[in-house]
Amino acid sequence: MQSWVNRLWYQGHPLRFVLWPLSLLFALITATRRLFFKIGLKQAIKLPVPVIIVGNITVGGSGKTPTVIYLIELLRSHGMKPGVISRGYGVEIDGVRAVLPEDSADSVGDEPAMIVARTVVPMVVGAKRVDAANKLLTDFDVDIIISDDGLQHYQLARDIELVILDGERRLGNGMLLPAGPLREGGWRLGSVDHVIVNGGDALANEQLMTLEPTKWLPVSALHHGSSVPTKSDSIVAMAGIGNPQRFFDSLLAQGYDVEQAQAFDDHSDYQESVLTELADGRILVMTEKDAVKCRDFAKDNWWYLAVDAKLSSSFDKQLLTKIDQLVADK
Repeated sequence: MQSWVNRLWYQGHPLRFVLWPLSLLFALITATRRLFFKIGLKQAIKLPVPVIIVGNITVGGSGKTPTVIYLIELLRSHGMKPGVISRGYGVEIDGVRAVLPEDSADSVGDEPAMIVARTVVPMVVGAKRVDAANKLLTDFDVDIIISDDGLQHYQLARDIELVILDGERRLGNGMLLPAGPLREGGWRLGSVDHVIVNGGDALANEQLMTLEPTKWLPVSALHHGSSVPTKSDSIVAMAGIGNPQRFFDSLLAQGYDVEQAQAFDDHSDYQESVLTELADGRILVMTEKDAVKCRDFAKDNWWYLAVDAKLSSSFDKQLLTKIDQLVADK
């Protein structure tokens, strides 16, 4: 599935022209919805605390989760008490629910499970982001809300919009769904506060973000002390993220001997038997997002590579200055 979509959206497959009429219909539907909010036929709900949207205009992972974690740590260092809301992709949630550190990925979603496991931030997931935000404000002591995704969820009024772009793929073929990867046209980038480019080259009006590896950590919650992967080991790499090749390339760039690389679809559910067969007794390495779905059945020689997002000090200053202004105006 992933390779077929890559050919269609990022490698100029001619099928995109066959799907183009459906993209026109998608454009009409989304434009009508935006217009309803603009003229007041639909009402955006404004919250009593600042709201930061971390989203994208493309389908698939672009680096939103590392960005959210970066913002949590930045805001905390500035004396603020952030909370996070999310859809909880791939799980059925009745209403809204808080995410606990011990929650599994199949109950709250892989990205929420990863964010809370890493930061222990107050977080609520649910299909209706306004409801999730209200529960966050009612049940937790937060003074600013980060929405993980939700750029197109216009019912929730927002104070700051951050769009994350994959620096290698960018906007793909530039077409809207389903012919291309875009949820909204490239024009949308001109209306947000910051465009954050994950890897590759950032343009003059964009902010460059890099993902820096920090350390290897065991996937298993009951790890018994096998040694961390070294560059002399032959390893098997797997990734079920928006751009798996980015993870594989990062391992090669660090000098690791990747004997086999296996890409899975984003948000894949993993079976112990499948991954055990893939590893075949060898060291298996994965991303942190994959690890939260495997920790209950992982073997001792399964590891994940933790990464931290890095952005410029000028971005931090601009963002914090705007937040201070918003707080003063609330």
